[in-house]
Amino acid sequence: MTQKLYIETVGCQMNVLDSELVVGALRRQGYTLTHDAEDADVILFNTCSVRQHAEDKIYSALGTLRQHKKRHPHKVIGVLGCMAQKDKELIRRRAPHVDIICGTGQLARLPELIAEVQQTGTPQYALSLERKGSPRQEIERSFESYDPLRDPSMRPSPFQAYVRIMIGCDKFCTYCIVPSVRGPEQSRPPEHVAAEVRQLAGEGCKEITLLGQTVNSYAYETGDGRNSRLADLLAQIHDTPGVERIKFITNFPRDMGDDLLDAVRTLPKVCPYLHVPAQSGCNDVLKRMKRLYTVEYYRDMLARCRERVPGVAVSSDFIVGFCGETEVSFERTCDLVRTAGFKNSFIFKYSPRPSTKADELFPDDVHEEVKKRRNNDLLAIQNAVSLQDHLRQVGKTVAVLVEGPSKAALKQGVDGPRQLTGRTRTDHIVVFDGNERLAGQTVQVEVAEATAFTLFGTVLTGEHVGAASGVASTPRATGKKRLALPLV
Repeated sequence: MTQKLYIETVGCQMNVLDSELVVGALRRQGYTLTHDAEDADVILFNTCSVRQHAEDKIYSALGTLRQHKKRHPHKVIGVLGCMAQKDKELIRRRAPHVDIICGTGQLARLPELIAEVQQTGTPQYALSLERKGSPRQEIERSFESYDPLRDPSMRPSPFQAYVRIMIGCDKFCTYCIVPSVRGPEQSRPPEHVAAEVRQLAGEGCKEITLLGQTVNSYAYETGDGRNSRLADLLAQIHDTPGVERIKFITNFPRDMGDDLLDAVRTLPKVCPYLHVPAQSGCNDVLKRMKRLYTVEYYRDMLARCRERVPGVAVSSDFIVGFCGETEVSFERTCDLVRTAGFKNSFIFKYSPRPSTKADELFPDDVHEEVKKRRNNDLLAIQNAVSLQDHLRQVGKTVAVLVEGPSKAALKQGVDGPRQLTGRTRTDHIVVFDGNERLAGQTVQVEVAEATAFTLFGTVLTGEHVGAASGVASTPRATGKKRLALPLV
């Protein structure tokens, strides 16, 4: 009898890729996917520990399954990923009905762990070594990656795929749990990455996104003593037949070398889009975060990016309410966002993470209401900047890789021409009306209108025949009439 698998993923693109690999491995064991947890024989949660909200969501989901597990004791419940590596026994204390706790570096063992639980009923643990107390080589081996097993059904779209080029992180920012839960920084051999890209291209992937916690820190020493960097890797995979676009995330400001920027400028398939988190616009806060650069360095790096890659789009991350952040500190961050010209920024309220240096060294001394207010204030500033960026696109014709129906169109659920969505090479989201068969194609779209979040236009391929009757158009604006602010 075929067994059913349910998997829920929380967190970053790295977690999305991990889930794809888990599903690929279990499909080879005969499992089929279900979208109903209570219908599954194996229920897995791939977790994130970067923010408290992500952990709370998992504990809530585990709580709803407590009675279900009592009624069906043969079913297997597993917690995977960062939260599993960090919390270990705490998960079993809070949710004793969990059968498997498997860290990020041990996911390849999951099929055998499931089989052991099914045969013996004994809880199973598979965790990597702590960052302290063992030789680095032993720690690295305990975080081995297993990337070739893929499952197309778990990708963002049939035409887009993530490829991990490195695991772990050695930056040790004081607020960040990633070095502990994903282990030491290790880069994959470039020939392994190139082979995986060829495999994905053969499966119809047109856009490849290279992943790393600090992806531009990629460095692999080849057998002849040379050091292969990200720029070299981009050149190696660039001519893969079938691949149209190459992206890479996330970048660390201090590792943004001129060789990488030159590769972005000169390699046609590499998209002129860089995600480079700043985290704060105040040097005192950056020092407490141990970000290893100053605001002045970041601004110079940003200027260098735009000088060497004309037209490049840059996005960023910011944390508000970090330990010791004063109103003066926050205003300096606001000034950076006002003047840096980010395409968009992801803004988060600081939440203390156990086992991080910030949690050990600094009090969480910014009140929650202040964090919320600063979060909304910074979002408003970024939205205004994003709107101006988007308005500059109005009247242009842009190349859009069509991802499929927009969220609004999916809710409508009608056949025929409908609202589609896709992204430009600079990662701008574009919405337009067209036939669903355009999905996976790159089309030319004339941008007519813009909001702070979306460009609206008309496809110029001849496929466009207008929206189907009954499909409501998404509200549009020139941006001069309205500025929508996300609620926190």
